[in-house]
Amino acid sequence: MTAPIRLLIHGASGRMGQALLRLCNESGNCQVVAAVTRKSPPQRVVDGVPFFAASELSGVPAFDVAIDFSLPEGFDPVLALCVARRAALVSGTTGLSEAQRGELASAASVIPVLWASNFSLGVAVLNELVERAAVALKGWDVDVVEAHHAQKKDAPSGTALTLGEAAAAAGAHVSYASLRAGDIIGEHTVQFSGPGERIELVHRAGSRDIFARGALHAASRIAGKPPAAYRVRDLLD
Repeated sequence: MTAPIRLLIHGASGRMGQALLRLCNESGNCQVVAAVTRKSPPQRVVDGVPFFAASELSGVPAFDVAIDFSLPEGFDPVLALCVARRAALVSGTTGLSEAQRGELASAASVIPVLWASNFSLGVAVLNELVERAAVALKGWDVDVVEAHHAQKKDAPSGTALTLGEAAAAAGAHVSYASLRAGDIIGEHTVQFSGPGERIELVHRAGSRDIFARGALHAASRIAGKPPAAYRVRDLLD
């Protein structure tokens, strides 16, 4: 029997961190050896998981992969720790600066790293389909339409921009439209319009757990990989 992947969850008090802790506990294929929060945790051990404050990051036990869903100010320390420990990093922290992205690219020569705006496995497949369609349908209009809950501030979403970049890489001109309403978790439609016909590629998220499941899937696949910058789609198999 393969030993469970040892995980460090960085940003454990956030929505994604809490989902990761719950789903890892349910799966049995991973073991959280450290949960790191920005402030000192009210309890040192919760359901068998040791908690650490961000200021105590250097003292966490050995781990195979760090999953980071924190804030930009917390990103540099966890990346440095992964490089020092030669452990993989899977991150979905948004708002990184150009300097931080440069550090992440440099770290990929030493450890396996993965940064993604969306960890849904379905979105990873959608991205590949968009690339293929854009190559085949030269000259067609491409529109990316996305909908999210009313509290989401950025528009277009990071996922919409990633999908648009996939089409633009094949030479397509991409337009965006955004909707913010109710409690929509996330919907993305990429529409290709040509003379007399139209293709729509659609992904709808029914639960936020899909993003945590995707991050756990990526962590299980990236552990032990050679140093490089990976994408979610690279780790689907």
